[in-house]
Amino acid sequence: MTTTEPAPTRSLPKLPTRRGTRIPARAQIMGWLLLVLVVVLLAVVLIVRSFLHNDVNDQIAESLEQEAHEFSTFAATGRDPNTGQLISAPDALFDSYLRRQYPDPDEALIGVWRTPTGLRTLAQEQNDQIERFAEDPAMVQRIVDQPSTWGEEDTPLGRMSWVKVRAESANSDPAWFIVQRYTDKAMGEADRTVQTLLLVSGIGVAIAALSSWVVAGLILAPVRAVRQTAAEITEHDLTRRIPVEGRDDIAALADQFNAMLDRLEDAFRIQRQFVDDAGHELRTPITIVRGNLELLGDDPAEREEVVRLCTDELDRMTRIVNDLLMLAKADRPDFVTPAPVPLAELTSDIEAKVRSLADRRWVLADIGEGDVVVDEQRVTQAMVQLAQNAVQHTEPGSEIRIGSSLVDGTVSLWVADRGPGVDPAEVEKIFDRFTHGSGKGKGGAGLGLAIVKAIADAHYGRVRVLSEPGRGATFRLELPAIPPHIPVEEPTP
Repeated sequence: MTTTEPAPTRSLPKLPTRRGTRIPARAQIMGWLLLVLVVVLLAVVLIVRSFLHNDVNDQIAESLEQEAHEFSTFAATGRDPNTGQLISAPDALFDSYLRRQYPDPDEALIGVWRTPTGLRTLAQEQNDQIERFAEDPAMVQRIVDQPSTWGEEDTPLGRMSWVKVRAESANSDPAWFIVQRYTDKAMGEADRTVQTLLLVSGIGVAIAALSSWVVAGLILAPVRAVRQTAAEITEHDLTRRIPVEGRDDIAALADQFNAMLDRLEDAFRIQRQFVDDAGHELRTPITIVRGNLELLGDDPAEREEVVRLCTDELDRMTRIVNDLLMLAKADRPDFVTPAPVPLAELTSDIEAKVRSLADRRWVLADIGEGDVVVDEQRVTQAMVQLAQNAVQHTEPGSEIRIGSSLVDGTVSLWVADRGPGVDPAEVEKIFDRFTHGSGKGKGGAGLGLAIVKAIADAHYGRVRVLSEPGRGATFRLELPAIPPHIPVEEPTP
């Protein structure tokens, strides 16, 4: 005994899911805004600090160079400004120059010359603390020994910048003029400016945090309204909508959400209407079939009659279901696919098809000329349904007229009969679903004219009836020759 392995089942691919964060959107907006703001402010503070320090260094360098240049100019003359005598000794040169100088509080001017016993110094400063360290022999020796004409030293009073120039004298003893500038005070002022900027930036960040929290709440209020509305919507109540204010992205989101709700409401309405219509119309044939089957006996003739009746009712149910499905599809955008078609050819084809419906005197009254943009199959279906309706309300051999026209951009197709006509009280509702006329014709499900109206509506047109009781009725399908807002399907060559 062989066994057959069950066919493997294909599972639908799972859509990738994005694991979201638990941080509220409001907090995320505020956090990102503050992060960007802090980064920008920090960059600004660092740039300002660098600018201030560079500015202090430039000012110090300019001051040192200016003092050095003034001494070089004085030393080049080599004469006492008061007496005009030539100055030969370095100590006399430095003394003559320094007696006329008033250094800044953080500045020291030092003359240095070499003697057989070592270095000698003569200084001028305004600060007692600087006076104790400016002429430090070890530091002066390091500066003199430096091949460079400028440099920096770390001292107990902080960072010190210096420049030196060679002081030429008549006896050619080595001598140097040194300008010292202690920079901590100037740098401290720059750092205090940076600290003030940091404090102001911190206050600004705090204000920005509060403002961004409030503004984010205002911006996200419509989003919360969308969420709240979505939570309150059920399949039994799709009437809730979100109020739209403004023309920003949030308003566009609310518009799209409302449009989605409109589509959902239409879909549920169509679904409920289909179920209600099917239940309403199928109840009778199902009851008939069930009743006949319950009373089914053993008599062959009776069984044959029951089978015939049940088959007729099943055929009727099939037609009803097909009609209901068509009406359910009528609200879909692809219900009709218009394409250019010659009106004369369309009218002739319709007339040829309806002749086989019944023994009637079919008359092709008028034929319109020109091309129209319609769904040929749907329009033919509507006209055949109108012709079938005329057959149901006329006697064999009765005249039924068919025609078409194209006037001022409107195409008209009509079916006119000489039956009992339509009661004026029924004209307004004759195109509703499950509406049966009061005439003596064979009744259907009451869906044929509803299908005609659905086809007319899908073409942005209309169907209307002109009737006088006892003198017949004319059903006229009026459609725009070129329907708006419908994609036109080009005919295949």
